[in-house]
Amino acid sequence: MGEMQTLLAGRGLVESPRWHRDQLYVSDWSAGEVVAVDLAGRVEVVARVASLPLCTAWLPDNRLVIVSSADGRLLRREPDGTLTTHADFGRPGWNDVVADGRGNVYVNGAGSNPMTGEAFRPGSVFLAAVDGSLRQVADDIAFPNGMAVTADNATLIVADSYRHCLVAFDINADGGLSNRRVWADLGNGVPDGICMDVQDAVWYADVPNRRCARVAEGGEVLQTVALDRGGFACALGGPDRTTLFITAAEWQGMTASQMVTPGSGQVLAVQVDVPGAGWP
Repeated sequence: MGEMQTLLAGRGLVESPRWHRDQLYVSDWSAGEVVAVDLAGRVEVVARVASLPLCTAWLPDNRLVIVSSADGRLLRREPDGTLTTHADFGRPGWNDVVADGRGNVYVNGAGSNPMTGEAFRPGSVFLAAVDGSLRQVADDIAFPNGMAVTADNATLIVADSYRHCLVAFDINADGGLSNRRVWADLGNGVPDGICMDVQDAVWYADVPNRRCARVAEGGEVLQTVALDRGGFACALGGPDRTTLFITAAEWQGMTASQMVTPGSGQVLAVQVDVPGAGWP
C-alpha cells in the first residue's frame, strides 16, 4: 500500500466518491455541491442541489444521477448541465444510490429520520428501472448506507450500518432482487460507503472506527487503512483503478447542529494492489 495523499481539504461533510472519465466526483453535503476533482487537485462544481443526503451515480450513457432527498426525487444531469427528474419517489428521506451496467438505478433510504429523533423503523431499497418503472425491491435493512453492484451485474451489496453487516441480493433479469443473505458479518464494523475490487472483496468506510477496511465474503478482514477522522465513503479509481479514494471528516453526531466540524472534510488517496471492479 502506498503513502496516503490529501487530494482535497477544507470541505464539509464529503461523501459519495465516484471515479468517472479521469476525474473523481464527490458530494459536499454541507455546501450542497457535487464537485469534480482531477488528480492534480483542481476542482470544478458540476451541480448544486440543496439536499442532505446528496449521493450520485453514473448511468451507462455517462449522465449523472443525483439524490435530491429533501424533495424525494432522483435528478439526472443532462450533457448541457441542466437537471431534470429521473424518478419521483413521492416522499423525502433517500440516501445512497448505485446504477448497474444496464442502467437500473438502486436508491435506498432509512425508514425514519435519526436527525430528528423519530422512532426507529427499518429502511428499504427501491429500483428505478430502465423502463421507467419505480418499485420497492428490498426491505428490513436497519440503516441502509453504501451500495455496490458486481461487474457481472449479478449481485447488489448493501451496507447495513446498524446491523454491522453487508447484505447481498441476486439481481434478477428485470432488476428485481432475490436470494437475500448476509454477505459479511463485520463484528464491530459500521459500514458506510462501499466499493468492490476484482477479487470480489469489498472496501467499506467506517465513521466511528475511523478507518476503511477491505473484507472478503464472510467478513475476514484483509486490509485496513487507519484514519484520523471518520471515514464516510470510498471508491477505487485512477488510471488503473488502483487508487482508493476516501472521503473523511470529523464527526460530531447525527443530531448536532453541524454533523461534522466545518472545514474538516477531506478527500484522501492511497495506492492499493487490487484494482476496482463493478459499480460505483
